[in-house]
This record gives sequence, C-alpha cells and structure tokens, in this order.
Amino acid sequence: MQKRRFIVRLRYLLAVAITVFAISVPLLPATATAAPNMPTIVLVHGAFADATSWDGVAAELRSRGYNVVTVDNPLRGPTNDARAVQRVLDTIDGSAVLVGHSYGGAVITNTRDPKVKANVYIAAFAPAQGEFVQLLLDPIRFPGSGLLPPALQLKVVGTGLDGYIAEPYFHNLFAADVSVRTAATMYAHQHSVSLLANLEPSGPPTWASTPSWYLVSKRDRVIPPAAQRFMAARAAPGRVTEIDASHASLVSQPGVVADTISVAAQSVG
Repeated sequence: MQKRRFIVRLRYLLAVAITVFAISVPLLPATATAAPNMPTIVLVHGAFADATSWDGVAAELRSRGYNVVTVDNPLRGPTNDARAVQRVLDTIDGSAVLVGHSYGGAVITNTRDPKVKANVYIAAFAPAQGEFVQLLLDPIRFPGSGLLPPALQLKVVGTGLDGYIAEPYFHNLFAADVSVRTAATMYAHQHSVSLLANLEPSGPPTWASTPSWYLVSKRDRVIPPAAQRFMAARAAPGRVTEIDASHASLVSQPGVVADTISVAAQSVG
C-alpha cells in the first residue's frame, strides 16, 4: 500500500514538473538565428576610419538575426577597393546587401556582383559615372565641409600622398555627437586615404540598376547635407531618410542606421 502511494505521488510530481516546463518554455528568450532567405549584410567603412566603426551597427543587426561581415577597406581608390569587397562577396552563399559609409559609398557604387540585391548609403558618396569624390565636395554647390587644411593633413604613404584628419579637429569635424572618449578611440583607429582615391572617376554606378537606400546626416561637417541630398535623390529616389547626426551616425546612433539597413534587407530578402 505504501509503495502504491509512493508511485501515485511520483506520477503527480512528474506531471506538475512537465506542466511547469511547458508553460515556461515560451517565456525563455529566443536565440537570434538567421533565416535561410535573409541576405548577408556587408559593411564597408570609409576614409578616416576602420572596420571597428561598424561595431555598434553590426551588433544590432546580428541581434536581429542577420549574418554580418565587415570589409577592411584599403582606401586606395574605388576600383582597387571594390576588389577587396568582391573578395568578401566571393565567400558568401546567397544574396547580400552592401552598405557603405562616407567614401565607402563610392566603393559599393563600383562593386558589381549579381548576388548584391541592395545598396545602402550612410552619409556616403554615391557618384555617377565619371564623377569623383572631390568633385562632390564642390564648395560652390555644396558649402559647409570642414575637410580642409589645417584639419586635413597630408603624409607620405609608400610612393604617394595620403590624407588624414589632425587630432585637434577630429572630434568636432568627424564625430561631434559622440563622447570625448569614443572620439579618442575612433581617432586611434583612423586610417588615412590616398589622395588619388578622391580623384579617381567612378564607373557606371550600381545604384542605377540595384535598389538603393540613403540615410542623410543632417549635422554632417564632412559631406555637407546638401551634397548628400543631391546624391540621394539620384541614387535612391523614394528611399531617403534623414537623421539628426554627425558624419559618424553609424557610431552615434547605430540603432537607427541598423533600421535603415534592415528595411533594405527585408525589401529584397
């Protein structure tokens, strides 16, 4: 009799345990896994930065289930640098979305691969064929860029000249809306850009045949907002949004930048 009561009690406790587990399972946090049809997001940094500038955006996108890769952009010229992006694309199975910040926009404009289903420009250059970066900083048409001496300095790299932003000007010019500590870290990661990169004419733009999105930075002191709006109207008509941010919106507001990228990815996924 005692044995029978023990078995009945054991069955009751087991039933309760199963019920509690079944109720609690939906409350457990879901693991972020990429759906098979979600494109891989490829992030291309611009001048005066490196791939760590994308860290906040990449973390946000990964939390939403996207596979994200960043490119070490050589900053030698759109044609050369597009080859670096292509080497990354060659490792990706399935579709991809290219995202370029600043000079990185000129690079994705010249990267041609059928697996790329969308371009996203973040305060970026989006040149038409024959245009070059320096032309799109025309102070007559688009006044307001602070990318001039003494903020812009030159140094010899190899057999050529590179430009970089001098330390006293970096925070205010490049990333005015981040903390002093963050700006110091960004400055430490700064990569100089070849002067010839800014003078190389662009090829046929991929935005002419690939759906594109553009996020304008309204407080940009590197690429004036007027220049961004001019390029955005050509490259991403109907897909332009604006953010109250400096040139470094990807660092100061990674969530909003990730939102723009996600909209593009969901539209073509």
